[in-house]
Amino acid sequence: MRQTTDIARRCERAVVTAYRELRQVGSDDLSAFQACTALYRIHHPEATVHEARRLVAEWIDCHVVQAGIAAQ
Repeated sequence: MRQTTDIARRCERAVVTAYRELRQVGSDDLSAFQACTALYRIHHPEATVHEARRLVAEWIDCHVVQAGIAAQ
């Protein structure tokens, strides 16, 4: 169970980092989101597109959107 949690956390960090970096270099929100969803699915081909989108959206909301609101 711990190994699964560690893998999930690394994946979450990778997706959030990729999203932030894509946005920093000028990618629009939708393009960055789609790229991160594709990244997730490359590493988790068992996930449906819907599942990947939901999870990536939750991570971005938690780590990027909410963090930005809290910083204001």
